[in-house]
Amino acid sequence: MWQAYEMPTSVEEALAILARYDGRARLIAGGTDLILELQQGKRQVECLVDVTRIPGLDRIERQGDWIVLGAGVTFRQIKDSPLLKEHARLLPEAAATVGALQIQTVATLAGNVVNAMPAADGSVALVALDAEAEIAAQQGRVWKPVIELFRGPGESAVDPSREMLTAIRFPVPGPRHGSAWERIGRRKALVLPILNCAVSITLNADHRTIEQARIGLGPVAPIPFRARETEAFLVGRPAEEETFTQAAEIAAGEAQPRSSLLRASKEYRTEVLKVLVRQGLTRAVAQAQGMS
Repeated sequence: MWQAYEMPTSVEEALAILARYDGRARLIAGGTDLILELQQGKRQVECLVDVTRIPGLDRIERQGDWIVLGAGVTFRQIKDSPLLKEHARLLPEAAATVGALQIQTVATLAGNVVNAMPAADGSVALVALDAEAEIAAQQGRVWKPVIELFRGPGESAVDPSREMLTAIRFPVPGPRHGSAWERIGRRKALVLPILNCAVSITLNADHRTIEQARIGLGPVAPIPFRARETEAFLVGRPAEEETFTQAAEIAAGEAQPRSSLLRASKEYRTEVLKVLVRQGLTRAVAQAQGMS
């Protein structure tokens, strides 16, 4: 276990502590994954650097053309946010499926991203929102697409022993936009998903044709999956059931979910994925059309 516990009050101070320990310290916020890993001996650190006292990291706000979430924002904050319910409904819907209320109250979206699991509900939702993350290091800060932060299951491009994910942002959706979150597990809570699906749709001015589509899926690959072939198919197509059915077939083909002892057979998961994509598209389009 750790020997020291630091509580910095600024990002710069947190980075300085990490530098002082030279890879032997690690950032912590909610700690819902990290503490278990330390207890199980999967990780070892000399110092934990608690970032929950840094001002401003718990904010959800609109900044110009962006909606910005600080690194300390919890899933409960996301689930209850009026701003997110108005502009990106899929994110509060996804937050509501993360663990139980106790976990939602302390677990952070930023931690979900850095933990880098392909089934992570928050991460898959962010993929469909084309989100970016601000990464701070002693050399400075840079924004990177969230999807580029995943290297493999549990392997992040962000090094929490030397760097800090400080914020997440995504463009404010324009008019005629709708989004939806679909998930299936062996039960409704406290279980890994068999599959999850995030859909973001923008319609043309006629409200009947798809102008833009983004679809995130998990866990169907080593990292959260962006269904780009399906997205390309949807653009310019009529927003109707036949289109959704065809899109679901394409999504199942490009994602190709595998059999899993923890989840289900390939055949079952393939059929379920089609259902989730159809449902997600139906609900997102209904929202974009002002019907829900």
